[in-house]
Amino acid sequence: MKAARALLFSLLLTALAVTSATCAELSQVVRALEQGYANLNDLQADFSQKSVLKMMKREESGGGELFIKKGSGKESMFRFNYSKPKQQIVSNGKTVWYYLPEQKQVMVMELSQLFEAGNGIALNYLSGMGQVSKDFNVAFATEPKDKKGNYQLELVPHKKSPAMAKLQLTIDGDAVESFISKGRPGTPFPIVSSTVFDQAGNSTRMEYGNVKANRGVSSGKFSFKVPAGVRVIQSK
Repeated sequence: MKAARALLFSLLLTALAVTSATCAELSQVVRALEQGYANLNDLQADFSQKSVLKMMKREESGGGELFIKKGSGKESMFRFNYSKPKQQIVSNGKTVWYYLPEQKQVMVMELSQLFEAGNGIALNYLSGMGQVSKDFNVAFATEPKDKKGNYQLELVPHKKSPAMAKLQLTIDGDAVESFISKGRPGTPFPIVSSTVFDQAGNSTRMEYGNVKANRGVSSGKFSFKVPAGVRVIQSK
């Protein structure tokens, strides 16, 4: 069960050489991220995922569609509909369902169980990036900008966690420039990609596309009804 829980966590979480004249200050990039996320109520986006399992020297790829509806901390709701591999991860803010249709089983646990053992920092990452400067030591990556002009950040959590050694975020360059010129980011979700590294050196990178923010995602999207004939595994 612990192995399955670690896999689930990994799935959820499942992130330049440039002159100072064209590169925003680190504080400006962080404020653009925090201010944007502070105004985010809900999110719908496509995602592609690539996990690298270091010890096993294996890579796994996937993708699908995600929904997030922010709440206050543990009340936040999320849904990951994977088209590859076929599976669903759903939470209504209290319960998590991890559904594997090909195996005809669903694992059920309390949301608090998923983020136990010091993994609370990951919940902040999922449901409240406004806490970046509070929860992480933030610096530019070795290359502050990618080839598309997006900013690349490296975040190390203040509190150590087996599941998150560091987090890398790619922040939309246009959103940062909008923040600098207009005092507000161009989007409430300026994250282009995120990569979570655990203490064992494994990583999970997620890239986001077709982002739709604050469109009023219904709370009903985060409920799950166990299909007939599916085995329910209750985590304890």
